[in-house]
Amino acid sequence: MKVAIIDYNAGNVRSVQFAMQRLGIEAHLTGDAAEIQAADKVIFPGVGEANTTMAYLRERGLDEVIRNLKQPVLGICLGMQLLCRHSEENDTDCLGIIPQEVVRFRPKQGEKIPHMGWNSIRNLGNGLFSPGLEGEYVYFVHSYYVERGPYTTATTEHVLPFSSALQKDNFYATQFHPEKSGKVGEAILKHFIQL
Repeated sequence: MKVAIIDYNAGNVRSVQFAMQRLGIEAHLTGDAAEIQAADKVIFPGVGEANTTMAYLRERGLDEVIRNLKQPVLGICLGMQLLCRHSEENDTDCLGIIPQEVVRFRPKQGEKIPHMGWNSIRNLGNGLFSPGLEGEYVYFVHSYYVERGPYTTATTEHVLPFSSALQKDNFYATQFHPEKSGKVGEAILKHFIQL
């Protein structure tokens, strides 16, 4: 089993690699197109800013590589947002794989932004989630979110209900960080590897 973690100048990629090691899986950090295309599973994680990151992906041709992947792909946090069509963060055109918009949280009653810490996932769909994870807690750090829509496979409430997971075809995504979410995150990563 070859697992590639896309290395694209974003934060947090190493913690995903360590999480995979804890599952006994050797995942390779790589920005090499051929290596990404040859992998059985691809993880597209990240912490960072949408516009700068998209510019980096375009410069290296990784935007087209990602769009054309046929194997299971898991976008995490910024990786999930970049799979969408557009982000309000610096008015960024993203990869357009999932036709949804990424918008900034606008607090209604003094809620803290960024949304940071543990929160529950609900209304779980198929794909990443094994039975029994409904209502479990996972770890978030983000100021932008994806509204609920036809590709939503989990929801979470902060300011309003939003998409904490998405799926379209072979592209799976979580707004939360499974690599920082203890046993629940481990179960989700394991489920992704078994897809």
